[in-house]
Amino acid sequence: MWISECWLFVVIGSVIFGYGFCQNGLSSDNCQSLEPPMDNLTQEAFLSALTASCRYDRYIRPTSESPLKVNFQIDVKHMENVENTLFKSHILVQLSFQDDRLSFSDISPNRGDILGQETLRNKIWVPHIVVKNERSSGLMGLDQKDMFVKISPTGKVIYSFRMTTTFYCSMNLRKFPFDNQLCQIIWTSWAYNETDLQLQWLKDEPFGIADNLHLTEFSLYEIWVENMTSSTSGSSKWDDGYSALSFKFKLKREVGYYILDYFLPSILLVITSWTSFWLQADASPARTTLGTATMLSFITLNANVMKNLPKVSYVTASEIWFFGGATFIFCSLAEFAFVNVVFRRKKKVELAKQSSKYIIKGALSPRLARKEVRKLGSFSSVDAKLSGNYYDSSHSLNVPTINVPVQAPNGDATIESGPSTPRPSQQWAEMCPRDVANWLDRKARIVFPVAFVIYNILYWNFVYAL
Repeated sequence: MWISECWLFVVIGSVIFGYGFCQNGLSSDNCQSLEPPMDNLTQEAFLSALTASCRYDRYIRPTSESPLKVNFQIDVKHMENVENTLFKSHILVQLSFQDDRLSFSDISPNRGDILGQETLRNKIWVPHIVVKNERSSGLMGLDQKDMFVKISPTGKVIYSFRMTTTFYCSMNLRKFPFDNQLCQIIWTSWAYNETDLQLQWLKDEPFGIADNLHLTEFSLYEIWVENMTSSTSGSSKWDDGYSALSFKFKLKREVGYYILDYFLPSILLVITSWTSFWLQADASPARTTLGTATMLSFITLNANVMKNLPKVSYVTASEIWFFGGATFIFCSLAEFAFVNVVFRRKKKVELAKQSSKYIIKGALSPRLARKEVRKLGSFSSVDAKLSGNYYDSSHSLNVPTINVPVQAPNGDATIESGPSTPRPSQQWAEMCPRDVANWLDRKARIVFPVAFVIYNILYWNFVYAL
């Protein structure tokens, strides 16, 4: 019996305590009224009364007839290229908007602006803004996050914070390393679409750039901002449009590093490969070593430049340069192989005329050139000596027989029959293989540099003119 009465008192006491708690703590009727003047309250006490849960809900945006206007302003302090298509930046962001629920000019006319940091920010509503093309982002700060909130007596809220963001920049590397890139940072609203919240750049000074801002590999040469509409999911079929802001800038790659560490050394390697033209044609070890060493050095030099670039499906300007330089080095190796073959021939090269055309033709196909000459019936004395026949047999050479008038000793003219000796149509010459090989090397000393100069004119015109 005694236990039952105790339980009854406990239940009745719990009901009375709960009812009193609801009446005193949760009921909006007993919410502390804001009656002027409240200038004597401390900022913390005044702010607690102003943002009490009975009259202020920090999870609901400020009411407005049209979409809530949020002014946006940034100050870029630092920017660097961390990877191929990734940039990292330190930015001071400032948001400003009107929240009439925080207006206190009537109840505390002598109070100035309310200033605070993270604690104040957690008591009021602030827009949720994200960087759309980010890889990672975060607020900066040591012991506490670097944020600042100012509430004016009219209810205008200014929310500032320092952030670091690593964002993607889609690049077109067709003219690398002489390329210009267009990058952007996109801020967009996360929770409210453009019918409820609208981001807009501050009209007077939407952005600022630090005076000492300098990218190690790029230089900024054009900056502007745009208002746009975005989609948080990436597809307009999934959700409505969200207000977004774009901070766009153009980057120009600094080519000084590539000129000094890639293009000039590669030019020197190509020129070094021509040194073999001044070596003896049969100096196989020296010329082979020189050609292969320059080729391997050129490949290694190009690999060091290209290893940090993304694997793209198109051809870049640096690859065109590599293909051209490798072609010149390969052609110098091929020239040595050809000259060495000509140098080791035993038979002399027969020439219809001692000119570049016939020397090259005789060096390429000496037997074919000789057969073509025989078809024309043009034989030199050198050819007759090589064949061992001075046209004294019409049967062996199929030379037609004609009647030739001969003057007799007594003055009478008689006619004798005999083989006709053809009169050479042109004088033939010959060159030994050593002379032909040396002639080819001498011509290569001129042809290769001239061709490389023409290639450079075309390449640099493509790089800077187009």
